[in-house]
Amino acid sequence: MKTKHIYTLFFSLFTLLSFAQKDSLKVKYRYEPNFMVGIDVLNAGIGVFSERKLFQGFVSTKIKKDIHAVAEAGFERNIYRKSGYDGEASGVFAKLGAFYMLSKDFENQFNGFYAGGKLAGSFYRQEYGSVPVRGYQGSDLSMPFPASSQSSYWVEATVGGRVQLFKTPFYIDVNLQPRYLMFSTKQSDLKPMIVPGFGRSSGKFNMGFAWNFAYKF
Repeated sequence: MKTKHIYTLFFSLFTLLSFAQKDSLKVKYRYEPNFMVGIDVLNAGIGVFSERKLFQGFVSTKIKKDIHAVAEAGFERNIYRKSGYDGEASGVFAKLGAFYMLSKDFENQFNGFYAGGKLAGSFYRQEYGSVPVRGYQGSDLSMPFPASSQSSYWVEATVGGRVQLFKTPFYIDVNLQPRYLMFSTKQSDLKPMIVPGFGRSSGKFNMGFAWNFAYKF
């Protein structure tokens, strides 16, 4: 009798678990429209007092659980005067990627810290009034390069956090952006010293930052 009761108990539990599993499979994730739009006010403000003029913003949306898609766009104009170079570049850039909420507020899932990555591209116009070149018998010379249209592409990580301002739909979003330049078109083998959106750098690596004032719809 005990054996019969044990079999009956296991059969009942198995049946209940099977129905529960079927019900859980029927429940599918449903995307609910949500958007956050932000403007980088820090870099825009710094541009008033510096040679670099950078205006950028982003749009993000939560697509599933803790995963958010993000798109950024902007314009930058900058000057490079260093080591014999005298150049200027200006143009637009765009980025597309996603980030994962590493930790979040239980009361507000948009509050917290996040990390992710983006692919980026820039389309700009550059002009160099002076570029150092090696002359005859090792002498140092310089030559100008006329204005030309170029493009560059890079990958970047993003690490940051966002917090709601009291009970309003406004947020502060701050992040750091380590970048690696993958490819650039060149004008007569001239390596670009300024890439709008990537920054001013003579190497492949660079670091960006943003202090955004955002609104959630």
